[in-house]
Amino acid sequence: MANANKFNLDVMQPLLDIMAKLRDPKTGCPWDKQQTFETIVPFTLEEAYEVADAIEQADFESLPDELGDLLFQVVFYCQLGREQGMFDFADVVERICNKLTRRHPHVFNLESDTPEQTANQVKQSWEQIKQQERSAKQQTSLLDDIPQALPSLNRAVKIQKRVSKVGFDWPTLEPVVDKVKEEIDEVLHEVKVNDQPKVAEEMGDLLFAVANMARHLGVDPEQALRQANRKFETRFRGVELLAAQSGKCMSAHTLEELDAYWDNVKSQQA
Repeated sequence: MANANKFNLDVMQPLLDIMAKLRDPKTGCPWDKQQTFETIVPFTLEEAYEVADAIEQADFESLPDELGDLLFQVVFYCQLGREQGMFDFADVVERICNKLTRRHPHVFNLESDTPEQTANQVKQSWEQIKQQERSAKQQTSLLDDIPQALPSLNRAVKIQKRVSKVGFDWPTLEPVVDKVKEEIDEVLHEVKVNDQPKVAEEMGDLLFAVANMARHLGVDPEQALRQANRKFETRFRGVELLAAQSGKCMSAHTLEELDAYWDNVKSQQA
């Protein structure tokens, strides 16, 4: 493990000490002592989404709390690593410092005569360095280091971006849109022949094509879908309110009545 004295960990030490105490074999928290690398992954993902949600909601009052919860996840992994003699927090800091320095030679290699670079040139250099790192790890495919655990929409876009860097991409929007239409037709064909496994397969292809269309439009599909979910939820809550005000339960309404409520709510939000 790295020498912790190499870094100024004073600001982190209270949190590191709390984590160690929570994992103390004798006096620690029973729940925390039971956790492993695998069991806390869902909590890490949840905390990351809560950070994203706070930012998207512009809830900057809550953001420090959410970032603290996410930081605690990192500290938890580091405590597990330290207990097993694999790594500790100082190692994590050292790794990311080395990586950022290595990937930003235009910033940190100031003794060279390298001319000032544009953002696009920096991005190209970053990708070249990452490719060198993949080669050093003996990764043979561009796709080798894309995490399987990413949300599917995010992973689809990451795959598409990666292959586009070697020219495997449509240069214009039109064929991308045509592909979406093609996939819709293929879904409907399988629906007609009542082949449910093929329906699921073609729906996957359609979602992949839609993610690609979003990428070409400069839209993050995961973020766009989260926004759509929030918009639907807000409007449906309005429908529920109008239904309650009518004196009838939701299930007693016709679809036409509920649609009318929906249109009412939608017009008020326009």
